[in-house]
Amino acid sequence: MRKVELKSVKLPNGETIGYREREGGDKVVLLVHGNMISSKHWDLVFESMDETYKLYALDLRGQGVSSYNQPINSLKDFSEDVKLFVDALDLQKFSLVGWSMGGGVSMQFAADYPDYVEKLVLLASLSTRGYPLYKVNENGQPVWTERLKTKEEIAQDTARSIPISNAYKNKDKEFLRQLFNLTMYTHNQPSPERYDVYLDDVLTQRNLLDVYYAMNRFNISRKHNGLVEGTGEVERITAPTLIIWGEHDLIVTKTMQKEIVEDFRGMAKFVILPNTGHSPLIDHLDGLLKELDRFLRS
Repeated sequence: MRKVELKSVKLPNGETIGYREREGGDKVVLLVHGNMISSKHWDLVFESMDETYKLYALDLRGQGVSSYNQPINSLKDFSEDVKLFVDALDLQKFSLVGWSMGGGVSMQFAADYPDYVEKLVLLASLSTRGYPLYKVNENGQPVWTERLKTKEEIAQDTARSIPISNAYKNKDKEFLRQLFNLTMYTHNQPSPERYDVYLDDVLTQRNLLDVYYAMNRFNISRKHNGLVEGTGEVERITAPTLIIWGEHDLIVTKTMQKEIVEDFRGMAKFVILPNTGHSPLIDHLDGLLKELDRFLRS
């Protein structure tokens, strides 16, 4: 197994970005994590992906060991950090794999800097039309006709922001474990030792509210998403694209994946992993690695 190193680099915008690097061959792959996690959660890919790939995974601003000197208001803020990061490391051509919220960051980057991206993989990704946050009623049920709009409204969200922020404040790993078991690790769970490391890592997040706000407003489609008009930037993505989704994912829906497929106008391949939830790395690692390898080598 190749050695994985945790490093950091200071960006021109004043942020310091932590990242993990694994030596490999000529095929460079950059992994972009989602909300509530960091590069640490790519560990099984680092351990198991064919060693012909040279792997990088960064901690997005405000998560993992990266700084959070300036707040973000959009996923484009994250993707601009990615641009400064790859320039700092002199990465000029690579494949990009974005997981969950990281899929949105990766799509934005691929739209803005198409010459950098050899291939794009969207793993359990939010939609091209964002990740909608709805108000909840007194019974905790979503009110599908009422969208949360402002950071102030999101901060008062009793379904997500308040309980998770309280768990962060109180370092309540057991609450987070139960939450992840109900939403992310619905089929299989990490080993106890690995799970504890993951939960410690989750507690490093400092930008939960800002991330929710950014995901809620993200929309690079050509359609109105119920909150904001689409920018149409998806049409600037030229890289061959693979969409991977677990058939039992409770966090991003099949409808969201169909929106991505529609907005890519038939230019993306869609693969469904069986018996898999929001973490294909835990539920179906072999299947995930086979799909990645097949696509990245094609």
